[in-house]
Amino acid sequence: MIYIAPSLLAADFSILADEINRVETAGAKYLHLDIMDGAFVPNITFGPELVASIRKCTDLFFDVHLMIKRPERYVDRFVKAGADIITFHYEACDNPVSVIHFIHSYEMKAGIAISPNTPVELLYPIINHVDMALIMTVEPGFGGQALIPETLDKVHALRRYASERGIELDIEVDGGIKPENVGLATSAGANIIVAGSSIFKSKKTRTVIQTMKEVAANNPYIG
Repeated sequence: MIYIAPSLLAADFSILADEINRVETAGAKYLHLDIMDGAFVPNITFGPELVASIRKCTDLFFDVHLMIKRPERYVDRFVKAGADIITFHYEACDNPVSVIHFIHSYEMKAGIAISPNTPVELLYPIINHVDMALIMTVEPGFGGQALIPETLDKVHALRRYASERGIELDIEVDGGIKPENVGLATSAGANIIVAGSSIFKSKKTRTVIQTMKEVAANNPYIG
């Protein structure tokens, strides 16, 4: 199943409830929430309090992406705030498998993310523990960047590795995705597509989301 996950980072925060309703009405099922601490990445966004506030106004699947050091410190707070999956960075902790099990201890789905310079092979021993792998297609920390084409090779390698071993795995891509290149991501093996500016900055939100779904459906992973 292909899912389009609008990234809240690109929304107009002065009318946040309206922005969330706009993408939900337009056909989105996921909402991607980028949590940045100013330490792991050079930017600060928002925390569990905002997540809890917007949880009251939508039933969208909250895809919480922690770009923070020592993510285990905040898992319980984002669980209580209403997350549906918590994804953390491989590079942000000493023992990723321990963090995965800690997230699962809350009966919460867990995802593992890697930045563009991190070898995808590091995920191979881990993917049987997680519900999702997130391949960053831009450098984490800021929205509006252009997709780094070479990152899609990692998507393809990971999908092939999982498929050959019969491992069911959601693979998410995040950064620079728009209708013009979403087919490259899905044909490489991604099935959850994060898109920020291309959705929230458009006045034709429904058209953008539907176009991305159609392009994705026409460009499936073929091995």
